[in-house]
Amino acid sequence: MLNEAPNVLIGGVNLQATNFDYEVQELAELVKANGMTVVGEVFQNLERINAGTYFGVGKIDEIKGLAAEKNAEFLVLNDELTPAQMSNLDQALPDVKIMDRTGLILAIFANRAHSREAQLQVQIAQLRYRLPRLRVGGQANLMQQGGGPGFANRGSGETKLELNQRTIKHHIAQIRKELAQLDVAQATKRQQRDKQELPTVALVGYTNAGKSTTMNGLLQLFDEAPSKQVFEKDMLFATLDTSVREIHLPSHQKFLLSDTVGFVSKLPTQLIKAFRSTLAEAAQADLLVQVIDYSDPNYEQMVQVTEQTLAELDIHDIPMIYAYNKADLRPDTKFPQVNSEHDLIYSANDPASLQQLSDLITKLLFADHQVLTYLVPYADGKWVDYLNEHASVQSQDYDATGTKIVASVTPIDAQRLAQFEVTD
Repeated sequence: MLNEAPNVLIGGVNLQATNFDYEVQELAELVKANGMTVVGEVFQNLERINAGTYFGVGKIDEIKGLAAEKNAEFLVLNDELTPAQMSNLDQALPDVKIMDRTGLILAIFANRAHSREAQLQVQIAQLRYRLPRLRVGGQANLMQQGGGPGFANRGSGETKLELNQRTIKHHIAQIRKELAQLDVAQATKRQQRDKQELPTVALVGYTNAGKSTTMNGLLQLFDEAPSKQVFEKDMLFATLDTSVREIHLPSHQKFLLSDTVGFVSKLPTQLIKAFRSTLAEAAQADLLVQVIDYSDPNYEQMVQVTEQTLAELDIHDIPMIYAYNKADLRPDTKFPQVNSEHDLIYSANDPASLQQLSDLITKLLFADHQVLTYLVPYADGKWVDYLNEHASVQSQDYDATGTKIVASVTPIDAQRLAQFEVTD
């Protein structure tokens, strides 16, 4: 028999923020993504959040009654609680498990992380979140007095709380060592790709905006093997792992396309720091494509969240295409529609839209390429093979002296092949 989804009350304090309704809607979607069912809402308008209990005392009494009426097991709140607020709410609501927005997102990430790197990054984020919330005898208590393997008992003067804190710090240090080794391996892979001198494009944007669908659509458009397809699902944070694929254009030009982890408003600081290495693909890209859910009435807020998060990750000054996806879900919206070389309205399920996106990517990515004519002597035939593999060859003829090739080449290849260039 399958376990039923636990019943959840969602709640929060409205400080008259203009985007509060949007945050509440998003919180409900996050709860759903974590396999829970929203059965009620509890919100309070305040000038400031209660430092001790988050809500006012009267609202807590209301929550007790509503939780009993709705048979709710959890209360999920829209903000990150302080350790004191979490402890006080635990005591005031003993029959309801308290979870804040940060804890909820961490739980989702923990369930969705598949690669070893993503799993370790989530573990660090969870441990950093727990560390200030440890308390003796509470839910966050990790171990009994006496320590575990590798931890000598430092005497009766050390409290259980101190021992638990030391255990977490040691665990974080061990995970960081393993992550450092994985970072070296990832850096080596990137260096190997850099040697191929292939330009890179990174899909970024809000979670569930359609990045993975866009990536799969582009792969299919250019007849890439089905095995290259990435996981996609209509759900927040369907995937956390960065995927990199090589795209082969009909012009013989190639580029690397990466699908990165999605963003969300109030993304926990612990996760932003933890996934910095995962998002290195975006930080080192030649072009960013911000995929935006154009069917969502809050899409402008999503653009702001994405750009704020990129700024927090120190990702600046990279050319960007604003790709407004899911236009097919907006009535009376014409698509594909190219508004500028950096702006496209499209649907990731529409081949014509994907072709327009590909054209924009190609135009921006290969803007510095030059169309040059070369005469390569037969004795240097290896360069003919090189051009056919690495450049967009437009024509190729033969005469008594060698092979004449007209090709679009990178600035680096233009220098590399300058001796064969025909200038008249």
